[in-house]
Amino acid sequence: MEKIKVIIADDSDFVRDGMKIILDVDDEFEVLGSASNGEEAIKLAKINRPDVFLMDIQMPKMDGIEATKYIVENDLGKVLILTTFDDDDLVRKALKNGAKGYLIKNHTPEHLKQMIKSVYNGTGVMEESILENLANTSGISDNGSDTVNTFDTSGYSERELDIIKAVSEGLSNKEIASKLYISEGTVKNYITTILSKENLSHRTALAVYYLTGKKQ
Repeated sequence: MEKIKVIIADDSDFVRDGMKIILDVDDEFEVLGSASNGEEAIKLAKINRPDVFLMDIQMPKMDGIEATKYIVENDLGKVLILTTFDDDDLVRKALKNGAKGYLIKNHTPEHLKQMIKSVYNGTGVMEESILENLANTSGISDNGSDTVNTFDTSGYSERELDIIKAVSEGLSNKEIASKLYISEGTVKNYITTILSKENLSHRTALAVYYLTGKKQ
């Protein structure tokens, strides 16, 4: 089985070393190198092309947002953002720049590995707690005024928009069914139709599109 090649970018020695140790003991992963900022990560990637970047947002010289934009535009790999609970606005910017998901730093080793595998296999990943925060702040600018949501609502019924909003809030099919007083099967059918309309492969991608206006 081919190993998943990873580059770790974080300005904390503790975080970098900890993640490297976790991944090095697993035969499914290969850490190509570690970087303390975005510039170093990009240089490493140009020498040894990774599959997935573990990318901190706030770093010196070049932060994770700018680095993600460059990496995605130049097809250097997929980016999984490392974040804390108070990084919601920065996470949104990183997602708009093409990041495939985000991981809270207080993860378990197995959760870290599963998130990396999901991104590697093309599935966007989101922590439910931050997804909820993004949903709560969606459409609000820094000064508290309403902003234009770039998600195109035309062509959707009111019920479909209810479903989309519920998905963006991180609700399961069962929870959506209970909230909207419809069956789980009906919810599943709605989501399948919506994903087909937008040419999206999974509900996380739909949530990102609704919250950021960016398709994954």
